[in-house]
Amino acid sequence: MLVKIVLLLIILIGLLIGYAFKVEPKMTVVHSYDLNEDKGESVKVVQLSDIQVSETYTIEQLNNLVEKVNKLSPDMIVFTGDLFENFSMFQPLQEVTNSLSNLEATIGKYAIWGNRDYGGGAARVYEPLLRDSGFTLLKNSGVNVQLSNGKKLFIGGLDDGLLGNPNVDHMLAYMENDTDYEIVIMHEPDMADFLKDTSIDLLLAGHSHGGQIQIPFIKSISTSLAEKYNKGFYDINNNGMQLYVNTGIGTSRIAARFMVPPEISVFNIHL
Repeated sequence: MLVKIVLLLIILIGLLIGYAFKVEPKMTVVHSYDLNEDKGESVKVVQLSDIQVSETYTIEQLNNLVEKVNKLSPDMIVFTGDLFENFSMFQPLQEVTNSLSNLEATIGKYAIWGNRDYGGGAARVYEPLLRDSGFTLLKNSGVNVQLSNGKKLFIGGLDDGLLGNPNVDHMLAYMENDTDYEIVIMHEPDMADFLKDTSIDLLLAGHSHGGQIQIPFIKSISTSLAEKYNKGFYDINNNGMQLYVNTGIGTSRIAARFMVPPEISVFNIHL
């Protein structure tokens, strides 16, 4: 009897490992949220984060991701950093450019730097790749967008907190006084505390992967500047500022996910 139990446990563990490496990393889920529901018409903002293209996150998967996003009909797409896992090891530059170029958004596509966009030799290609893909790269800067209903939306972006030089004041200098809603995208979620005294409505971050592997009753692994805020929504101050931490698309260090599937987050912001 004991031998049978041990064999069953071994089989179960093998199945779970296979699931973590082969199945869940390809099970991209869409989480959709309505914000400011008491207001008027909405603008749809789709967030992607931590794609981390590599030998284990293929161009075919990236193309499938682009198709999935386009089916959501976004008004705006924001990418919160880490495009390649290690660019020095895997460099499908033109293929990634072509794929990201196919992302469609009626208002625009915006991105910021992540730590892996600076590392692994990616720093020299990241900005021109995004530009050629139709993205606006925000580096301690921002843009004010006039919507069809006359409302004004600010989208700001901070430089990476680990390998860059984030500057909140420099970014906020781009914001006009009469904005109706303000969004800031950044890579590391714990940087939210540097904005808690500002008027920003929504902060969007990634970096954490939500721990990537979450085993019941065992604390998931955290990473630098993603120790306080790990995944999902957080209230940052008493004035309605919210942070959302996206759990990412790709994987880092180990090509597995368990109970933390890849995520596309969608925000229908009513203005």
